[in-house]
Amino acid sequence: MRSYHGFLKAAPFCLAVLLAGCATVSQDSVAPNASAPAYQSSIEIDGRISVQYEQDQRPQSLHGSFFWKQTPQELNLDMFSPLGQTVATINVKPGIATLVQSGRAPQVAPDVDELAAQSLGWPLPVSGMRQWLQGSGIDASGKPFTARAGTEAASFDTRDGWRITYANWETDAASGQVRPKRIDMTRSTAQAGKVAIRIAIDGWKKP
Repeated sequence: MRSYHGFLKAAPFCLAVLLAGCATVSQDSVAPNASAPAYQSSIEIDGRISVQYEQDQRPQSLHGSFFWKQTPQELNLDMFSPLGQTVATINVKPGIATLVQSGRAPQVAPDVDELAAQSLGWPLPVSGMRQWLQGSGIDASGKPFTARAGTEAASFDTRDGWRITYANWETDAASGQVRPKRIDMTRSTAQAGKVAIRIAIDGWKKP
């Protein structure tokens, strides 16, 4: 955990720049009520991530970038420092998850979300993000949801206590599909206080 925090601990100025960049995405070209595209079981996504949480009752801030690649059989998530070094890699296969951090032995567990929380010191909802990154998921009542741009139906509570908000959208120039551009995830935890994760998606691609 020390190595990850060492690479990703944000200076206030850098974090402010990142958050400002995430917040200025225009939705002018996105049609109101447009829904996210159909779920893709195989997809590659890259973008930026910022995290705010508490450690020993002190506020902590992290930022960096990520690369997400999933297929029906496997998921890989690489997280990078602001300078581009790989600082954590998560691999998920049926029944087993592996997390590797720079300078530490691989950690293995059957549940990827528990593994991430224990290794990183703050919760990262990898299992839910399989759908949330694409604008869909299961809400707190167990019903499926699909987010829509420009409506009140862009925020959802999940069964594991996360509040998912689709703050910005964009229209893909090639396909014309509307897709999430910025996703805010918040949750109150006993481990890390109030956790706020902001994701800005820069690119999508089918493998």
